[in-house]
Amino acid sequence: MHLSFISTRGQAGLDAPSVTAEVHLSAGLPAFQVVGLGDSSSREIRSRVRAALISSHLKWPDFNITVNLTPAERVTRDTRFDLPIAMGLLVASQQLPRNAIEGREFIGELGLDGCLKPNRGALAAVLAAARAGNTLCLAREGAPQLANVKGCRLIAAPDLLSLCAALKAADPQFVNPLSACPADTYDYPDLSQIRGQPLLYRALELAAAGGHHLLMSGSPGVGKTLAASVLPGLLPPLEPAAQQEVWLIRDLAGLSRANGPTFRAPHHSSSIAALMGGTARALPGEISMAHGGVLFLDELTEFPRAVLNQLRQPLETGEITVSRAEHQHRYPARFQLVAAMNPCPCGLADNEDGSCRCSPDMIRRYRQGASGPLMDRIDLHVKLSKPSPEALLSAAPQGNSSARLRERVAKARERQLSRQHCLNRDLAGDDIVEACALKSTTREGLLKALTALSLSARSAHRRLRVARTLADMTGEERVSMLHINTALSFRDAPTGLEQRDFSDCRQP
Repeated sequence: MHLSFISTRGQAGLDAPSVTAEVHLSAGLPAFQVVGLGDSSSREIRSRVRAALISSHLKWPDFNITVNLTPAERVTRDTRFDLPIAMGLLVASQQLPRNAIEGREFIGELGLDGCLKPNRGALAAVLAAARAGNTLCLAREGAPQLANVKGCRLIAAPDLLSLCAALKAADPQFVNPLSACPADTYDYPDLSQIRGQPLLYRALELAAAGGHHLLMSGSPGVGKTLAASVLPGLLPPLEPAAQQEVWLIRDLAGLSRANGPTFRAPHHSSSIAALMGGTARALPGEISMAHGGVLFLDELTEFPRAVLNQLRQPLETGEITVSRAEHQHRYPARFQLVAAMNPCPCGLADNEDGSCRCSPDMIRRYRQGASGPLMDRIDLHVKLSKPSPEALLSAAPQGNSSARLRERVAKARERQLSRQHCLNRDLAGDDIVEACALKSTTREGLLKALTALSLSARSAHRRLRVARTLADMTGEERVSMLHINTALSFRDAPTGLEQRDFSDCRQP
């Protein structure tokens, strides 16, 4: 019977659904048609597969060839189906025994010379094949790194002819994983490079410990960009599940695997599709690429207002659903937002020499670039001033390295996870009130502060989250009024509270 069924994997966001390539050879005039793809994709596959088989010194079957990719709703325009179609032709034409494909799946692009090329999203296919208990056959490039997936069995080859030889062997050799996964490396600037900004030290530690979002405002050159690039180096290693999600997203985007928190800094000219995800295939955007790490938006008010407003939902839910005409995929997007902005269009409004020439109306329009609801979702607002020349030329402060601060951050996060199984930034409603364990006197003081500031429910909860993180950093079980006052001072408050360095709250 000139009929074969080859198992392969499609691509649907971070998932790899099962797809079957059905190949049928019948008598009649020689022809080759692929059902389930558009005309242009079908022509491309036919040309690549025919050239690859002939270049590999394999016989091209002179039959009426019909290839069907099923189920059709799982099939997208992708070169990963080249290899399964070629294997189906070889099995249907009896050039390859049927037992060579039993319990095995195939993905890969074929070159015109018969070489096998890797595909984006191969990691998702490896995970799906491992869960199904099947062996996955793919290109050799990048296979040792993919072989680190627990429970997977991979057969890799540089070209089609070598893969056929491996499949005919009685005991084919599986790909050996890398001897060890690369250790977590932190190539980000060290905290000690920041000079003369004690409030910024405190804000970075607080943001890292509780996962809080941070907004920095100040004149150009005060260290906003440097501070943002320091923050990923203060974060502890990701949990295995979160790290795997990061790898899946990077693999889908065609990027190399990287350990540890990521850092993404899109330009302010980025579109909604670039930031949130898009294209015809509904690929992940910058907020998903920053999952588990930091998303830095420099010149926040220069971003289009419509683009910034798209961030409001992901900041609350930690995920994004990207919908297009034919695709709808959900991607994780639990990131830390770090934003920076100038006080005015020219950036000199805070200078004492009066060099700023921006009118009040210009400053008002400039600051309205970011909507109030978005600003309300940012827990920490820090106004930076220009450091003194003496501080800039001073020696690096002792005890303010990223490595030491990362240890304190890890301890604070351990307290949060053991108490509530999530970071303080993810607490909501009654959970945050219960976690704070307020005394009666502290509760009364908090009520007076909330009444004086006329805060919304969301703003009140966010300040309680920051206060809870401050208590975790000092190892205290209850949130005190000192913690609440400090949390209130990290926002623009009209009650006379000024931002200052609360070093007396720092854990010794």
